[in-house]
Amino acid sequence: MKELSAIKYEVRKSRFFAHLYLIESEEDVAAINRIQRELYKKAAHHCYAARYSSGNSVSTAFGNDGEVGRPGRVLLDILVQKNLDSHCLAVSRVFGGIKLGPAGVSRAFRDAGNAAVEHYLESGSVSGDSS
Repeated sequence: MKELSAIKYEVRKSRFFAHLYLIESEEDVAAINRIQRELYKKAAHHCYAARYSSGNSVSTAFGNDGEVGRPGRVLLDILVQKNLDSHCLAVSRVFGGIKLGPAGVSRAFRDAGNAAVEHYLESGSVSGDSS
């Protein structure tokens, strides 16, 4: 597993920390979830999506961690649209006190995930800040 990109994205006082990883297996996804929980202990939700090789096919996984709006599925859609196999996109949300609603949450996770992917694709760097 290798981190490719990390960004911070803010929406209405909530902070979203998005990380894009290169992964080899399903075990890497579990490790990334542990890393995200350790890095962002104050985060209310840690959502993720992953695509990885499973034999001769690509397997997918995603998790919403109790968040409304199905953000895990939104993150998976980003990986599919960008043709990112063997990748995991993880986004942790630190709640800022203002409810976003299901559509707003999905949009915020999508925007944070896209920002991390675009940061990687454009620069290949490992850090970034977008607000």
